[in-house]
Amino acid sequence: MISDCIDARRFKVCHKKVVADLLASRNASHHWEGYLSSSALSTATAVTALTLIDDDQKNQQTNTKAFQEKGIQWLTDHVNDDGGWGDTTLSLSNISTTALVWAAFGAVEGAAETHHELMSKTESWLREKAGSLSVESLSKAIIHRYGEDKTFSIPILTMCALSGRFGTGRAAWKTVLALPFELAACPPKWYAAMRLPVVSYALPALIAIGQVRHYWRPTRNPITRLLRYLTKKPTLRRLLDIQPSSGGFLEATPLTSFVVMSLAGCKLSTHPVAQAGVEFLKTSMRPDGSWPIDTNLATWVTTLSIQSLGKAGLNGITAEERNSIQSWLANQQYKHTHPFTQARPGGWSWTDLPGGVPDADDTPGALLALHTLTEDPSSVKNQALMGIQWLLDLQNSDGGIPTFCKGWGKLPFDRSSSDLTAHCLRAWSLWYPHISQQTQKAIDKAIRRAVFFLESNQFENGYWLPLWFGNQHAPNDENPVYGTSKVLEGLLSLESPHDQKVSHMLEKGLKWLLEQQNPNGGWGGIFNTASTNEETALCISVIALVLKKQKFDNPRTTTKCEEALSRGLKWLLPRIEDDAYQMVSPIGFYFAKLWYFEAMYPLVFVAGALNQVDQLLQKENLEPQS
Repeated sequence: MISDCIDARRFKVCHKKVVADLLASRNASHHWEGYLSSSALSTATAVTALTLIDDDQKNQQTNTKAFQEKGIQWLTDHVNDDGGWGDTTLSLSNISTTALVWAAFGAVEGAAETHHELMSKTESWLREKAGSLSVESLSKAIIHRYGEDKTFSIPILTMCALSGRFGTGRAAWKTVLALPFELAACPPKWYAAMRLPVVSYALPALIAIGQVRHYWRPTRNPITRLLRYLTKKPTLRRLLDIQPSSGGFLEATPLTSFVVMSLAGCKLSTHPVAQAGVEFLKTSMRPDGSWPIDTNLATWVTTLSIQSLGKAGLNGITAEERNSIQSWLANQQYKHTHPFTQARPGGWSWTDLPGGVPDADDTPGALLALHTLTEDPSSVKNQALMGIQWLLDLQNSDGGIPTFCKGWGKLPFDRSSSDLTAHCLRAWSLWYPHISQQTQKAIDKAIRRAVFFLESNQFENGYWLPLWFGNQHAPNDENPVYGTSKVLEGLLSLESPHDQKVSHMLEKGLKWLLEQQNPNGGWGGIFNTASTNEETALCISVIALVLKKQKFDNPRTTTKCEEALSRGLKWLLPRIEDDAYQMVSPIGFYFAKLWYFEAMYPLVFVAGALNQVDQLLQKENLEPQS
């Protein structure tokens, strides 16, 4: 038993400390807001957008010089030793962010000259990675990084062209592929079938970047050229219709910046979309001159925090505070069709801000959190039913769950994903006893299809890959430890195995996860990568859950789990005692190869791990001793 392997008093002190730290990190409204990493990528795009707006506005209505200077200084202060930049201050240099920063220094008047030595080192880095500084070499290297998905490669090349780094006039745009912005004039329900070259949530970039590329290098095809001329105004109206009141598309600095700079690039800097975007960027800059990747993940980190605390941890707050969080969360459920993605009512976004979009990670997260928060699940049953149905309607034909939109299967970030599918399993299972037989039948069918999807996507070695998380030290920047821990958690939520399929998947996945434990007792993204607070906590959590659920009859499996859990706690508990357990790692993906870290992740994941271990200890104490 695990209680024989750990010091119960020491564990209790550590658990109490983490719970207190987590509760203390709430804001004045009693929920959690978190703190996203400052981003060199975001800062570079924001600086360039504000610079180009100023350059285009002859009347200088928008003076952004101070923002440009602070942004450039922050970038100067946070360059990596090799002369490149990563997406966060903890990230390895990559060609996308380094090229964007290089472009920003080219866009801001005098910046490249003032920082000549820095730019010389940066250009050496780019030459080494791309082969040369030629437009063709840089473009080829950037396009190669993202493959068939043009969602991010084309905006990067667009910014290089707009900044003057690729030359001037039509020639600067020769490697920037045209985006068919005219398709945005079609009814939104057609988008999935049209297989656009960008992901479902990049429609603003499709429109704005498509227009600026057409402005500088229009197609020679007379029919397409006429079509794009005729759809210019209708698609700009569409862009205005989907812009949130905050001015920030998805509350995201890079996406909003790409839209603003593109409009400025085709002499539309006074357009309402551009002006609202500028205000968003000015408001979003931090005091140190940096920009985060997104404004906040308040809903996401709040639902994670509630689940990590569990009902026992929530006893540390008053009933009034608990009701406040519940009301805040319930009120965020979308009651109308979303203008951006055309999502039906019923889902939740990652943020309480107007730029959010309902998705299939935050919706199950909200459902799980509401169930944990309330003493009487029937009090939020209507919201739960809407959320459950929203997820059921989103399920793809392959049985998996995508992030935003059903049927957009062309590009990786629009496809079904294992981590989201597993998250939905947990939400459906938890609410199953509280819903009608008709809805239960629909969930039964959805679970069977989801299990089939997860079986199909389990790798031969036993692991699963997540969509929204990675590890920069693992092969291909993947994070199979995160993905596997989340899928195991989802499968363990199923009360009765669907034949032997689930049991077999669990055994394979658990065996692989145990094999990834590092010699020091912690886990990284895969075996022999640096152990992190986040990944170690996730593994401890799911192993404790395995032991608590007692899904395996094999005593050897139980022994291996107990040994791994004990070693994991021996790595983690000293870090809690030394206040090192909140050290962050950049494991979050905002998009393919676009990294972030969130200050709340280690705190939340560690709290969740200790909560699961605490429940296991309580269960062992209640069981009769043999």
